[in-house]
Amino acid sequence: MSLTQPDGAVMTKVRELCATLASDPAFHQIRDRIGAFMADEQAQMQYEDVAALSQTLQHKQRQGIRLTEEEIADFEARRDQLLGNPVAKGYLDAQEEMHAIRQSVATYVMKTFELGRLPEADDFHSCGHGCSCG
Repeated sequence: MSLTQPDGAVMTKVRELCATLASDPAFHQIRDRIGAFMADEQAQMQYEDVAALSQTLQHKQRQGIRLTEEEIADFEARRDQLLGNPVAKGYLDAQEEMHAIRQSVATYVMKTFELGRLPEADDFHSCGHGCSCG
């Protein structure tokens, strides 16, 4: 029997996790901020403008083209305006929070695969890159 069978124990627990997330007030706040952003065309245009400019500047840098002070100042001004928009800022914060949730769940599951057992808090301890403490 596959661990991913729809009626299997693993998928039952996955559905329970999803139900727990969906019933959490913090999850609803995240969704509300995303919904507010999706309903605000100006915030979306601001976001798309900053994202496109960021890609353009990164592309220039990858090609070895030095950015001008004006380009950098223009980007920073647009980014600051975006971050000053509460709807856009709420969306960006919500995206970070969702990413953190996904990362936490993935890390926990991967540690379970690695250890072959339920991880404990100490299993997540690390002194840093290259550490050989155990």
